[in-house]
Amino acid sequence: MSSLILEKVSYQYQQQAVISDLDLTVAHNEIVCLLGASGCGKTTTLKAIAGLIKPQSGRIAIHGQCVSNKQFFVAPQHRNIGMMFQDYALFPHLSVFQNIAFGLSKLNNSERNTRVAQMIELVRLEGLEKRFPHELSGGQQQRVAIARALAYKPNLLLLDEPFSNIDTQVRFQLINDIRSIIKDQQVSAIFVSHSKDEAFAFADKLAIMHEGKIAQLDSAKTLFQKPKTKAVAEFLGQGIYLDAQRYNGQSVTTQFGDVSSLITLSQSQTSGQIYVRPQHLELINDPQGDVEIVQQRFIGTDYVYHIKVADQQLEVPAPAEQLLDTTKPVSLKIKAHAVNFFS
Repeated sequence: MSSLILEKVSYQYQQQAVISDLDLTVAHNEIVCLLGASGCGKTTTLKAIAGLIKPQSGRIAIHGQCVSNKQFFVAPQHRNIGMMFQDYALFPHLSVFQNIAFGLSKLNNSERNTRVAQMIELVRLEGLEKRFPHELSGGQQQRVAIARALAYKPNLLLLDEPFSNIDTQVRFQLINDIRSIIKDQQVSAIFVSHSKDEAFAFADKLAIMHEGKIAQLDSAKTLFQKPKTKAVAEFLGQGIYLDAQRYNGQSVTTQFGDVSSLITLSQSQTSGQIYVRPQHLELINDPQGDVEIVQQRFIGTDYVYHIKVADQQLEVPAPAEQLLDTTKPVSLKIKAHAVNFFS
């Protein structure tokens, strides 16, 4: 049974479409990240799943039960979902124990105490039960928030940019810890983020949103290697477009020579453009070179070269030991990679 199904869900605000005919299915114990630029509809989608807004059309089902369609709407408190917010939304006047126990009013005292103790052990906060939120670090507050969200065994967990307030030094350790907790508890989750790095580390699949729809839902590897649209390719990383001809199923020809592809190219595509990212480029001094070096910066282990090629600009890293002579002509070589070829 799928944990979440959205079918043709649409929502308008002040006669402007925010999400339009959106489809999404999340499997049991799967973590899906809604990822996209500001205004693409990811937060609105999360609110629709939570029941904080009512879509004008479409159907939403959680754990096999319809919670929203044109005639029917289930309030948020009856959807059996857990929510974790960017600011954690902990009650400042309640202790760690009391915060986690807040949603367990239907249990008797013994059951509630047992459940809270299990959650505290799960998130490794033993000994901190009596502390208040202001006495905890950001990472500890986040653990309280995830424990509270999981305490009453929800069918679905919703996370709205929960890692954005955590220091970079501990963020990815915390991401790994919370991912493990969610997987161990056999809960499905929808995660909203603007950070590709967080999404890759936390989610099983990424739903790239563009103009109110899901442009592509896939694993991070598939999205990088086989983006279905230019919008998906561009969102996943800066690059430049180069005119190209498909030479065969494994290579294309460009103005900078043949480029080998690590994935088989579609036989239906014969001419178009390839999208090349900085890591796929190598800069070399060459008397015949026609690449313009706009700027050179040293960043420790690498130099970063701001280049201009084919009327486009891009920053390309190169190892410090391979220092270019920017007073001499420079050309670029395109390394073998999973070529993104668009007709």
